[in-house]
Amino acid sequence: MFHATTICAVRRDGQTAIAGDGQVTVENHVVKTSARKLRRLAGDKVIAGFAGSAADAITLFEKFESKLEAHRGNLRRAAIELAKDWRTDRILRRLEALMIVADAKEMFLLSGNGDVLEPDEGVASIGSGGTFAQSAATALMKHTQMSAEEIAEAALRIAAGICIYTNDNISVETVGSSEKQDVKDESG
Repeated sequence: MFHATTICAVRRDGQTAIAGDGQVTVENHVVKTSARKLRRLAGDKVIAGFAGSAADAITLFEKFESKLEAHRGNLRRAAIELAKDWRTDRILRRLEALMIVADAKEMFLLSGNGDVLEPDEGVASIGSGGTFAQSAATALMKHTQMSAEEIAEAALRIAAGICIYTNDNISVETVGSSEKQDVKDESG
């Protein structure tokens, strides 16, 4: 399990949002409260979030971005190719992290074990507060009309109130547009 991180991704109505907290913990103390654990890639069409070592995550972001370029922005293909390399490459397989990568249509959880998991319900979470955030996001998806962005942020706030390794310094990145935003754009 990775401490000091919670990342939650939500896809709804043509919009995907990934939210991440800002806390970095070393052993039993907080060393940073405003870390950015999300990155926009592929001309802002893809969002990636990580849980784990920052140096490992930077390496994985760079490798993933090169896979996106090699596969002309095809998220699924890039995710599969990164997972293959991550699992089989002698150096990469030592990296300790998890990633969520998403565009407006697809979302995948990636691991160094070769996992490329696509969530069934449009919600995925990783990190120490991941189960709290995923539970909250799943409930909000089923029982509200909130947008993907609103759900991702609310889920992180709920996790921050429960998990000692998650704070409420939350950043959210979105791709795509929700139906609610499309309606506003048409009337304005």
